[in-house]
Amino acid sequence: MITFTVSGLTNILGQLLPEPHAGLLAGLLFGTKSSLPHAFYDALVRTGTLHIVALSGMNIAIMSRLARGSLVWMVGRRIASLLTILLILFFVWFVGPSASIVRAAIMGCISLFALLFGRQYWALGSWILAVGGMLLINVAWLGDISFQLSVLATLGIILFCDRDRDAFHESVYRTAGSSLNNTQEAAIPSNARPPISHLAWDMVKDDLRLTLAAQVFTVPVILFHFQRISLIAPIANLAIGWIIAPLTGLGWITVFVGFVSLPLARVFAWFDWVALEYIVRTIYIISSFPFASIGR
Repeated sequence: MITFTVSGLTNILGQLLPEPHAGLLAGLLFGTKSSLPHAFYDALVRTGTLHIVALSGMNIAIMSRLARGSLVWMVGRRIASLLTILLILFFVWFVGPSASIVRAAIMGCISLFALLFGRQYWALGSWILAVGGMLLINVAWLGDISFQLSVLATLGIILFCDRDRDAFHESVYRTAGSSLNNTQEAAIPSNARPPISHLAWDMVKDDLRLTLAAQVFTVPVILFHFQRISLIAPIANLAIGWIIAPLTGLGWITVFVGFVSLPLARVFAWFDWVALEYIVRTIYIISSFPFASIGR
């Protein structure tokens, strides 16, 4: 009998997908790495993409956006924010309170509380509160590698990307007409709306800045603990980053359907496989580049 636990849901993926696809999707959803083949794990390290199978702020951000975006149309923004906070707390309990996911959950909840009460969200203040609060509760987290990487990567993103990302997301928000009714949106001159090509290029630049900011701040920790650094991480993350969010959402649907009916879940698993195959092949190809990483 399949149990509603991390191991039980990972087992569902193992019945639906081959390796390393099943292990990769389990890593994306639950942060598990035990079932990843050694060759693929090494390729992730060489390309600087191992973070995709480690629970972090990316998981919380994707889950929050998917959940709140789905709920806001049914129950309104305030209740949607509150329900998303409860979902984040349940997720932390479900996967286990590792240092990186606790940090991400605290900052995610603070952001949602700001939305809930109509307050301005201050990312750096949220980071200070999350990190300081965690160390007051358990100072041993300071020696946790995942905590060090998560904290430094997030700080780099906040200091170097936060303002640009807010401006970019605001432009997308306005272009989509999310804050306007149909009459107001129709009144906006067409030449005042940024063309799709510009938005796509902004997305590429945004993702590249985010990757570089996170990598620069985590280089000392990576070198200290792993004696290896990826030189090709920006390219690798740019190549696969765009597909992570939709794959995560589809992966959760596959798992939940599989918990009820494995035959029906195979339909969704096929689409998962297509996206996972793209990631696996891309990682293997990029990891084979000369001087993809330096160190032992």
